[in-house]
Amino acid sequence: MQFTAKVTDISKQRTACAIIAVDNKNRFTDSGSTLDKANGGSLAKLLKRGDLGSAAGSTLLVPAVEGSAERILLVRTSKAPISTAEFRKLASASANAVKSQKDATSYLTEVAVKDVDVAWQGQQLALAAGLAGYKFTRCLSDAKPYPLAKFAVHAPDKKQLKAIQQGVEFGGGQASGSNIARELGNLPGNICTPSYLASEAKALAKKHAKLTTTVLDNKKMESLGMGAFMSVAKGSDEPAAMIAMNYKGGKAGQKPIVLVGKGITFDTGGISLKPGAMMDEMKFDMCGAASVFGVMNALVEMNAPVNVVGVVAAAENMPSGRASKPGDIVTSMSGKTIEILNTDAEGRLVLCDALTWAGKFKPSVVIDVATLTGACVIALGNHATGLYANQDKLAEELIAAGETTGDRAWRMPLWDEYQPMLNSNFADMQNIGGREAGSVTAACFLARFAEDYNWAHLDIAGSAWKSGAAKGATGRPVPLLLQYILNKKQTTV
Repeated sequence: MQFTAKVTDISKQRTACAIIAVDNKNRFTDSGSTLDKANGGSLAKLLKRGDLGSAAGSTLLVPAVEGSAERILLVRTSKAPISTAEFRKLASASANAVKSQKDATSYLTEVAVKDVDVAWQGQQLALAAGLAGYKFTRCLSDAKPYPLAKFAVHAPDKKQLKAIQQGVEFGGGQASGSNIARELGNLPGNICTPSYLASEAKALAKKHAKLTTTVLDNKKMESLGMGAFMSVAKGSDEPAAMIAMNYKGGKAGQKPIVLVGKGITFDTGGISLKPGAMMDEMKFDMCGAASVFGVMNALVEMNAPVNVVGVVAAAENMPSGRASKPGDIVTSMSGKTIEILNTDAEGRLVLCDALTWAGKFKPSVVIDVATLTGACVIALGNHATGLYANQDKLAEELIAAGETTGDRAWRMPLWDEYQPMLNSNFADMQNIGGREAGSVTAACFLARFAEDYNWAHLDIAGSAWKSGAAKGATGRPVPLLLQYILNKKQTTV
C-alpha cells in the first residue's frame, strides 16, 4: 500500500473516499464543513435523520453529490479532545470501512487528541489502514486482495505536514512489517517449514546490502553444543535452522539490539502429545519468529539508522522414534543440563540455546519473542503481551513503546522466589515448574541463559493470533518492537 501525507482542499481532492469526523453534537471539523457545503448541506441532513450511529467509531459510507470525492465516510467521535484509545478506535473503524475502496484520504488529523501530536495521529492512521488492507489469499483458489492501494492523510497546514509525513511513513512501515509477520504466521506448516524461513532470510539479504544472513544447520548446531535445541529438532524429518539476520544501518561499532524469535513451525507437543482439537492452530507457534522477520523487513524498508540482529530458532516439534522422552536429560550450549519433564514445553528448549548464541553478537540488549505458554493467555487474555525483564529501565521502555503504538504489554514478576520451582533431582534444572505460575516459571527458565546482558522476554501466546471466525495471525508485537527501536535510535544515534 502506498502512504502519503499532503495538504489538501477537500472540495478539490480527487479520491475514491474522503474520511471526515462528526462529533457527538453533529458538528464537522473544518474539512467536513467545507465538504458539506459543497454537497448542498446533504451530509448535515443525513445526520439529522440519525443515519450515523451515536457511539464513537460508528461509520456511514455515502456517495458524494458534488466535489472530487466519489464517496464520503462519516465517522462518529465524542467531544474533543478525545483520548488516544478513542482515536485508535476511529482509525481502525474507518480503515476497515474503506478497505474495499481503491484509495482513500483521511481528514481525521483535524480531530483534537489528548497528550499526543499530529505525527502520532498520522502514524496511527497509516498503521490502521495498512493492517485493514491485509488479506490472506495465497492458499485460496479464487480470493482477491482488498483493492485499497493508496491511503493519504491530510495535513491541516504546511507547518504540520513534515511531522504528519514522518508519522505516516513510520506507521506504514509498522503495518508492512506486521503484515509480513501475519503472512508467515498464517501459512500452513507444510509450506512454512524451518527451511522455508531460512530461504526467506537469505532472500532478504540478497535484496539489501546492509543485511547479511547466516544459517546454522543441524550438523553445525550439534558441533556448537546446542543440545537443548536439537532435543526438539531431532523428532522431525524436517531439518532445523538457527537463523541470524544482521542489519547494520547504524554506526560502525554500535552494539546491536538482538531480537530472538521462537520459530516452532508446527508444534504437536512431541511425545507429550497435544489434544487433537484446535491443534491446527499450532502453525502459529512460530509467530515469535514471524514478528522478527516483520521487524527486519520493516527496518530495511525504512533504511533505519540502527544496528539490529534478528535471530530465529526454527524447528518442528514432532513425535517419532527419535523424539525426546519425558525424563531425558540434555546439555544446552551454555553447559547447563536440563531434565525434560514435558516435551510440549519445547519453546524454552530452543530459545535457551538461541539466547546463549545471541551473546556472540555483543548486544546492547536482547529481546526474545515467543508464543511460549498457555498460562500467559489465562493471565492476560489476548489484549496484552506478557513482559518479563531483568532490567527495570528496559521494561519501562518496552511498556512505553506499547502504550504509544497501542500494541500493549504488561510486566510480570521475575522474582527469585519462583526459581526453586525449576529444581531437578537429576539435572541443573527441569523444563517445567508445575501448574502454578506457568508463564512466570518459563520466563525464569530463560532468565538463567540471559544473565550476561540486558534481556526481556515477550510472551505473545495470547496476542499473536486470534481463534474462531476471525482466526489468523495479528502481527503483534511488530509495532511495539519497531516503536522501541525507533525510540532507542532517537536517544543513541
